Amino acid sequence: MDYKYTSRSEEDTMELAENIESEKFPGMVICLNGDLGSGKTVFVKGFARSLGMTENITSPTFNIVKEYNSGEMPLNHIDAYRIDETDHTIAFDDYFNSNGITIIEWSDLIKDKLPDERLEIKFKIVNENVRVLVLKPYGSKYEDVVNSVL
Repeated sequence: MDYKYTSRSEEDTMELAENIESEKFPGMVICLNGDLGSGKTVFVKGFARSLGMTENITSPTFNIVKEYNSGEMPLNHIDAYRIDETDHTIAFDDYFNSNGITIIEWSDLIKDKLPDERLEIKFKIVNENVRVLVLKPYGSKYEDVVNSVL
């Protein structure tokens, strides 16, 4: 089942991320998809802020993966935009099975590498400030998370 959330500002998007963070668990995987400028990195900033991260969170477009360890739990931030579908140099399972949380931007580009259980969020731009976020949980843990925050 899909769930919809309307964000009217960056703060709304960050607040949703903070609420999801409050339901976190080791090995959590969140997949973010949407056009450039739709709010994916804003979501990650809100999640990281709620974890107590002190680093400046930026999109890992050219690094592919950024690992943050200054918060309550490790956060692995992956940007799949520049990953070739045949690239086998990134050990995705190591991130997915870690004691931290993995958030993947542009995850639709690596669908065959994603775990069966995850939370997918699609960002749709309505106008300059408004976004509709469509949350799709895969697995009962993720359904519980979405039901707790929406």
